[in-house]
Amino acid sequence: MTGTPPFTDAVVPSVAPAQSVASAQPVASAHPAASGQPGATGRAVAWGQPAAAVAPIPDSPIDLLTWPCFDPALVQVALTTRVGGTSTGSFASLNLGLHVGDDEAAVLTNRSRVAAAMGVPLNDLVFCQQVHQRAVAVVGDEHRGRGTRSDRDALGATDALVTDTPGPVLVVMVADCVPIVLHDPGAGVLAVVHAGWAGTVRGVTPAAVRAMADLGADPARVVAGIGPAIAGSVYQVGDEVAVPARAAFGGRTEAVLRPDGTGRYLFDLVRAAEIQLTDAGLAPARIHPSGLETGPGTPFFSHRLEGPCGRFAVLARLLEHRVGDTA
Repeated sequence: MTGTPPFTDAVVPSVAPAQSVASAQPVASAHPAASGQPGATGRAVAWGQPAAAVAPIPDSPIDLLTWPCFDPALVQVALTTRVGGTSTGSFASLNLGLHVGDDEAAVLTNRSRVAAAMGVPLNDLVFCQQVHQRAVAVVGDEHRGRGTRSDRDALGATDALVTDTPGPVLVVMVADCVPIVLHDPGAGVLAVVHAGWAGTVRGVTPAAVRAMADLGADPARVVAGIGPAIAGSVYQVGDEVAVPARAAFGGRTEAVLRPDGTGRYLFDLVRAAEIQLTDAGLAPARIHPSGLETGPGTPFFSHRLEGPCGRFAVLARLLEHRVGDTA
């Protein structure tokens, strides 16, 4: 998670070497997940997790993934891993977070590599100061470059970014929290969301959908990609999370929160995101969880299981073409 996570009792297992998405052999998952099975691309998921709704971006110079559900003529979406950067130690190697104690020059090099792999200048990226709240910022051309080289000028106190402007690259960083990409292909409206437990119970995800609707999006048309997050089978929380979770989910609390027999609870952030998205008007068939987890033995950093560590990210930008445009 970004920021200061209100978590205790973390157990830090030994960290398996990072795996390349394209070339690694299947490994035993650090979490209770099945071994990799051939996915839509015909290849096994290389890091020993279940077949996923994401796939490697072909010909990318670094390991980037995307959701095939997004129309590449309309929107460019990238999911980074921990592979392909210059950071070392617990941040190895593609850490994108300037706030975690990593060498600043290495982080800026890593960000530049991701931008180059997407075919955009570094100054097109837009970051926000993720604070586990529900604020949403609408992004325009004037925001390009915010937070790219320093956290101090990132968009303040914001956990979701929304735009109807082609070009700016919206970014949220995570290391257990849920990253979400939302796109209405008809209206040409795009959002990215950072949803940890606090943002989830405070409603940042439905707030992002409402902000998209304010720009002309129809929730029934929106396509959602839900990124890798800490597994619900290991995400242990206390009453400080369980009480607001019950208030947020009411009669559906059992779908996202269950006792673990120790006096604490296991919280399923991905299932919570799915429920909130459908409540906001998205069609279940248009919601695509990655099926991937963070943590040791995976390509995705986990603050809870490995911290201190780096941050991976989802990045997304609108392209000029929209549904209904003519050539």
